[in-house]
Amino acid sequence: MDTQTHIPRALTGRRTFISKGLAAASLFGVANTARADPDPHTGQLAKGDAAILRFLAAAEILETDFWVQYNELGGIPDSEVPGGTGNPIYTAKLQNLDSDMPQYIHDNTEDEFTHENFINAYLTSKGAPAVTLEQFRVLQGSTATGSSGKPRLTNLMQLTLDTSWWTRYRSRANNPDLDPGFVFPQAVPGLNKGQFPAIPRTNADLAPDDHIQAIANTAGFHMPTIEQGGNSLYPSLAQRVSSVEVLRILLSIGPTETAHFQTWHDKAGNAPPLTDPTNGLVFPNLNSSPFGGEDFQTNLIMPEPCPFLSGSLPVCSIIRPTETKGAAMGALKFLTAMGLFIGQSQAFFDFIQDLAQEADNAQRHPGGGRD
Repeated sequence: MDTQTHIPRALTGRRTFISKGLAAASLFGVANTARADPDPHTGQLAKGDAAILRFLAAAEILETDFWVQYNELGGIPDSEVPGGTGNPIYTAKLQNLDSDMPQYIHDNTEDEFTHENFINAYLTSKGAPAVTLEQFRVLQGSTATGSSGKPRLTNLMQLTLDTSWWTRYRSRANNPDLDPGFVFPQAVPGLNKGQFPAIPRTNADLAPDDHIQAIANTAGFHMPTIEQGGNSLYPSLAQRVSSVEVLRILLSIGPTETAHFQTWHDKAGNAPPLTDPTNGLVFPNLNSSPFGGEDFQTNLIMPEPCPFLSGSLPVCSIIRPTETKGAAMGALKFLTAMGLFIGQSQAFFDFIQDLAQEADNAQRHPGGGRD
């Protein structure tokens, strides 16, 4: 497996697939969006709305892929979320964060399945092609007991996590939309400095005790890290849609991402303080010095009020960031830097980048006008 961690060249502005034309786009299930849009009153989608939904469909497919991996090992495999048989040791360590972790993992996984299926079905109903990533399902996942062993789209075994959202949502003075240069401290600095598994890679990871607990802790922080990204992505892209119905879709799915984020935010705060004896990764006690206090206190899981739109206006409890410019490409770079795509091909990065750029190029036209 390729273990490069740099952001691939596809994320630096190249438009490889666009230049290859309709033939390449059709190969990967994406229509040529250069055509003129049909009249919005015919029931078909404006080009920009379709582009936004295609990017969100891809994002939900990727999200489903890693949630399935969590559910196979630490959730509840059943007819609603099939695959895997569970790993009792890993599950027990997750339950140190909350006894209901398996149920929450199961339900989050099911939610992501419904999101990807609904958005793709809606695209098809409006004459736009659904998005598929099946051709990129090539990564080797966990071989630990409980895993189905099937090929994956995402890599949960070499994660580098930005946990600065912990302090961003506790800050009363800074909002990344107004203070883009402000650096929010990391809740778990070690997770931002290496590559760590969030699931047992093999049965060898099931011991020693603090090592498998550190893996569960990493999962506990990865889950809210991902969901706070979706928490911002939906309102950011909603500002670019033209159709009221498409706006309704984004405003209806987006809040479920917020519900996920708050759930996992609460669980992350219960991660037991420890040092992984195999790699030195430290999970600090976030209620003790030098953490603790207003900036880190673990039971502060609701957004603290912060500046919004203008420093001259009163502070407000909000989702942040929600800047719409470059939102899709920003989300893609965020996921890539996390290590979720380590081992993926350049074709994968080219394809996903094209979806992100098309979404970011969408322009809102009140009344459903053309892009």
